[in-house]
Amino acid sequence: MKFEHIAQIILIFSFLGMAVLVFRKIPILIESPDIPAKREPGANFLKGLKEKIKNSKYFKADFFEILLQKIISKTRILSLKTENKTADWLKRLRERSQEKKIKKEDNFWEELKKSTNEDKK
Repeated sequence: MKFEHIAQIILIFSFLGMAVLVFRKIPILIESPDIPAKREPGANFLKGLKEKIKNSKYFKADFFEILLQKIISKTRILSLKTENKTADWLKRLRERSQEKKIKKEDNFWEELKKSTNEDKK
């Protein structure tokens, strides 16, 4: 309750201070000469905008060529990375299948030895 009263008092005094400043400045504003607008609405704005667009680096032919080069370069890098990854996967698969073949061959010879040993007994 106490803080609300203090806040209201500060609010009232700040509005009074602003009102005093505005009333002091009104005579000075009335005596000041009128300053004409620097540009006409519409025509000069459009001319300025056209000039900015013409002088902009984004609307020159070189910009589009450079942008195209960057896009193609990044696409090439992505395709090379993809190709490298698939080659790695293929290598792993071939190694796994080779390991399985070796295990099967080892089992074959071990089984053959066992069967010959059993036949001799």
